[in-house]
Amino acid sequence: MTVNLPDAEAPASTLLEVCPLKALSTERGAAALVRGVQVALFRTFDDQVYAVQQQDPYSGANVMSRGIVGSRGEAPTVASPMYKQVFDLRTGACLDPVGKDPRPLLTYEVAIQDGIVLVGAARAVDANHVPGAP
Repeated sequence: MTVNLPDAEAPASTLLEVCPLKALSTERGAAALVRGVQVALFRTFDDQVYAVQQQDPYSGANVMSRGIVGSRGEAPTVASPMYKQVFDLRTGACLDPVGKDPRPLLTYEVAIQDGIVLVGAARAVDANHVPGAP
């Protein structure tokens, strides 16, 4: 599923309607165009929705929504379909860089209101975040 939102000029602080929650398949990704940027959406079994950048930080291809959804302990994850790096969907941290330097994914604010998924601004990347650190 791809959604094109016409309001690319909306303020970054505004949450934009993307799609109904029921349109997102559980444990599968979907791509959306939010403010002119490709975003990958993931719905987990507990009906949490996560949004990360669609562009794979290692290959540069817009494919993250086609990644394999899983978990590492309590962390919901997605593995890139290109080179199989694993990312925490909550923080964007690269949990398994597969022999390369870790590169994070941008994550986006997500809310669900009245069964509608809303996506907001990208969150700042914490360059000091170390996977597994408190």
